[in-house]
Amino acid sequence: MNRLGMIHLQLAVTFALALFSHGNMATGDEPISRIALGSCARENKPQPIWNSIVAGRPELFLFIGDNIYADTEDMAVMRAKYAKLAAMPGYRKLKAICPILATWDDHDYGVNDGGAEYSKRAESQQVFNDFFAVPADSPRRRRPGIYAAQIFGPPDRRVQVILLDTRYFRGPLKQWPKGRRKTHGPYMPNTDKSVTMLGDAQWKWLAAQLKVPAEIRIVASSIQVIAGEHGWETWANLPHERARFFRLLAETKASGVILISGDRHKGELSRLTAKNSGTGYPVYDLTSSGLNQGGGGTDDEPNRHRIDHFFKENYGTITIDWQKKDPSITLAIHDLRGAPVFAEELHLSGLQAE
Repeated sequence: MNRLGMIHLQLAVTFALALFSHGNMATGDEPISRIALGSCARENKPQPIWNSIVAGRPELFLFIGDNIYADTEDMAVMRAKYAKLAAMPGYRKLKAICPILATWDDHDYGVNDGGAEYSKRAESQQVFNDFFAVPADSPRRRRPGIYAAQIFGPPDRRVQVILLDTRYFRGPLKQWPKGRRKTHGPYMPNTDKSVTMLGDAQWKWLAAQLKVPAEIRIVASSIQVIAGEHGWETWANLPHERARFFRLLAETKASGVILISGDRHKGELSRLTAKNSGTGYPVYDLTSSGLNQGGGGTDDEPNRHRIDHFFKENYGTITIDWQKKDPSITLAIHDLRGAPVFAEELHLSGLQAE
């Protein structure tokens, strides 16, 4: 059997065990075992990939950004585009079987590659909260930015989902001067340490969240955290903020951290070694993009941390086997039909902070 065949068999067995052990949907008292994720769903194009996602019976779906392509300051236009997403038959099926948690990226925020300069960010936040049915008493309704966190599962089998907001507070990016570009994308590192990615309030909140007891922590960033050489949007555009993020993981001794990201119109898995992450264990970034927007990047795009990548429409999965003595966590990217194109199996014992 070839490598893809082995991946397919491994995931099929893991999904079957999860379904047998926990039924079709996790509750607050049960461990969550099947998580799907994705980003970049252009609302004016067909979205057949939802059928493959639904067939996997996820217990949770994480929408990582560019959930629509609004690119507007007109909130009526933005609401109309969300309405098109809501009307997608596959998306409606997904809503019927599992919770959906979301953060935004630039296009659903309202402006390409945008940050704090976007004049309608408060209005856009309200539209986002309304579409994703954020409860009236949620902090997302009371404070600037859409960052949020939630715990799933009982003690000893807790999965914490941390949704970052990389748009509302982000300062200006820096572009290569004309004729001097040295990367695939337009951006060069901005070394001005006064420029923020998350803003002071969100940084303090994140520090507190990383101390909340949990066995696995899924941290969603709309843009890639580990890959940083390509010159498109990435945390490496603000190297001091990227360093601060990994320093915070080390200082809080947060175990079980797995990063997920979107934006790039490609699937990719990157790994930062234990030595380079500062956490005492390797940190992975599973990039899933896009649900109906493929073709981003090229084979020669630099990423020294890359394990594999895939250029067509895709979605990601995180499958947890709690039945094992040392629980396993499988990170995978699936194609339009649901077939896994690459996967990486981790073990909880290998994600422990020093």
